[in-house]
Amino acid sequence: MDADSKIVLYAKNPDLRSSTASTIKIMTALVALDYFKLSDILTVNKPSDEGSVLGLLEGEKMTFENLLYAMLLPSANDAALTIAQNYPGGEAAFIKAMNAKAKSFELYNTHYSDPAGLADEGDYTTPFDLARLASFAMQNSEIRKIVGTKEQTISDVSNTDVYDLKNLNILLGEDGVNGVKTGYTEEAGQVLVTSKDEQGKTIIIVVMGSTDRFSDTQILLDLVSNNLTYLSIHP
Repeated sequence: MDADSKIVLYAKNPDLRSSTASTIKIMTALVALDYFKLSDILTVNKPSDEGSVLGLLEGEKMTFENLLYAMLLPSANDAALTIAQNYPGGEAAFIKAMNAKAKSFELYNTHYSDPAGLADEGDYTTPFDLARLASFAMQNSEIRKIVGTKEQTISDVSNTDVYDLKNLNILLGEDGVNGVKTGYTEEAGQVLVTSKDEQGKTIIIVVMGSTDRFSDTQILLDLVSNNLTYLSIHP
């Protein structure tokens, strides 16, 4: 998908619904950025140990910005849940805001049941909707900066607990790739949303239900590279 025009350049099963897995965190970041300031201090309420986690402890305090890095680089589920739990009205209100934003983005085949992407049955989207979501997300300068970061060191507000983060996207920095997000559950398979700079344009690539998301994406990156022609229409 061309990010600016939302025109689909190539598609296979674009409207096939599947679990979002951790790519849901793109929406979690967008909704959270509508409310929180980067410097806001959030408190861990109910730590999670399910799936990929940072290892946050109950009562631990961390800036919203650091939680964003934890959520979007190593895909920490406990960071995503902490953000949602600190939202006015808690996690339920946050999920409601996620679905409202999906509707505003015209993501008609998308639904969210949790902020981390753990609820396979209630978290679903399509390649088309996910590409559309990513195109909006990459317009946000903060998200664009974070998902384009390979490594980051963060800590809690007391500097007692320090965490070295690594981005799970091994394609980052190759072939103009500057984001966006990985995802995996057994039901969803391997998922990868990729943003690529091509001729000054942003191209979004989505692979869902894969058994080798990086290899599948590389094929599509090769297809795009130096193979697009943009026509200028003069009045």
